[in-house]
Amino acid sequence: MDDPSTARAPSGDLTRAAFARRAFVALGALGGLAVGLPRLALGAATATERRRAPKLRGLTIMNGLRPYRGDNRMRTTISSARRRNARRVTISFNLTQSARVQLEVVKSNVRGLEIVDTKMTRLKAGRRQIVWQAPRGLAARTYLLRMRVTDARGRTTLYGGDRPTSRGFAAPVVRVLGIEAAFRRRSYAPGERAQLRIETDAAELSVEILHSGSERTRTQRGDVMRGTPVSPPVSANWRRRRFGRGTVSAPVGDWPSGLYFARVTTSDGRTGFAPFVVRPRSPGPARVAVVLPTHTWQAYNFLDRDGDGWGDTWYAGSTNSIDLDRPFLNNGVPPRFRLYDLPFLRWLDETGKQFDLYAEDDLERFKRGDDLRVAYDLVVFSGHSEYVTAHAYVVTQRFRDLGGNLMFLSANSFFWRVRKKGSQLERIAQWRDSGRPEARLIGAQYLANDDGSIQDAFVVTGAELAPWVFEGTGLTNGSVFGQYGIEIDHTTPQSPPETIVLAEIPDLFGPGRTAQMTYYETDSGAKVFGAGVLAFGIRALQAEVSQILDNVWRRLTAP
Repeated sequence: MDDPSTARAPSGDLTRAAFARRAFVALGALGGLAVGLPRLALGAATATERRRAPKLRGLTIMNGLRPYRGDNRMRTTISSARRRNARRVTISFNLTQSARVQLEVVKSNVRGLEIVDTKMTRLKAGRRQIVWQAPRGLAARTYLLRMRVTDARGRTTLYGGDRPTSRGFAAPVVRVLGIEAAFRRRSYAPGERAQLRIETDAAELSVEILHSGSERTRTQRGDVMRGTPVSPPVSANWRRRRFGRGTVSAPVGDWPSGLYFARVTTSDGRTGFAPFVVRPRSPGPARVAVVLPTHTWQAYNFLDRDGDGWGDTWYAGSTNSIDLDRPFLNNGVPPRFRLYDLPFLRWLDETGKQFDLYAEDDLERFKRGDDLRVAYDLVVFSGHSEYVTAHAYVVTQRFRDLGGNLMFLSANSFFWRVRKKGSQLERIAQWRDSGRPEARLIGAQYLANDDGSIQDAFVVTGAELAPWVFEGTGLTNGSVFGQYGIEIDHTTPQSPPETIVLAEIPDLFGPGRTAQMTYYETDSGAKVFGAGVLAFGIRALQAEVSQILDNVWRRLTAP
């Protein structure tokens, strides 16, 4: 994938386009166009024509092997292995009349539906089959096999709609299985045993634990994680579990708090990853807490656990809740991790910062903001913490009110109110519509999103108001640095009156649609920094940005 932050011109990459909350509103109008739906199939035909259109009776799909866990008449699993016979499915049906059958293999993503393969065949009436061979290298995930059946008069029946709630005939689903691996919890403390659930059809595999951010080798791909090994590889015979799921237990050593991951390698050469946080044994030894955006990672995870062909996320329009226990797509790497999160983890390591790392639901471990304040002087929300429970919001606000310092390194933080039930996270409403506009806490709040097509540099505007922010950078009012965009924050009447604007990206998305970097202090002594753009840490290893981060870190950790 290309780095969307390197170009002002529209990018061909997804650039976290799911952050546009209008994605599936637009899909209602454009979904048919995106997958080439004829008007006849969308309902323009009369009821009589629809009744007389050719049909597929007794539709089933099979992989030719033994069924995998979760397979049924309309869902089958094939392998991502190189073996040709492991990538083949057979769709069987009774065709009511001679027709042209077009198979469209589609996947759901943040832009709607995307066709990844097609096959056209003409068939006579009767019991028929279509064999589809998955292309080599097709990404592991589920795909909806939409079927368009058209007779000589153009009458069409469509199997599979353009959205999860579409009425009509169901389409078969195929799951391409690579390595699906995820830990049962987002975080563990040293001394605990981490439980890693794995699904793969390999005969043998090995599991190794690595520390993310301490590696010195640059990660070039979005579906790969690199790190420093902290445990030797452990091998496992997987033959009896290759059509189901198994669990590997991994002891958590006396490792520094940070982000770790399991690297699962199969005997046939496939690799998968499963991240987890090692939190401190008890809060507070570092006096700084860094919170990773683990809720957001799962919100943009399109892994389909229920097998209906649609990603189990509200950005696929199929549900209003997400499962925090799911493996990630892209070989198990969290969405946009390489671009949005890894550079800041690398910066923390290279600058020798001392901190305790937490997953977002670890904030539930603090019963009150008072407890958080006793443990820490500074809480850093390092990424796009968009989805926040009521408890986490109250704890964070109370921490600030007691003089605790906050750093928000991404725009559009604390935007959605969510409710957690077990491993399920349910989206409720925007916080600003619930009487808690995020600008009151952050200093600015979400204003706009253009999916990353236009990005530009910050212009320093507040050097005389907070000279310590730009110390050692050589930046003065009017100087420019960085290149940011995608989503932006701006001050509002609800911003604390002490809020100052440190830098701006003027009119980035049009007149008045300006990104603003902010800072304020409270009477209780709290200091709050807001970056005002998505993933400020994406440039953390660049000299000027690194120095700004270091200056803010030093100021907000000073007694």
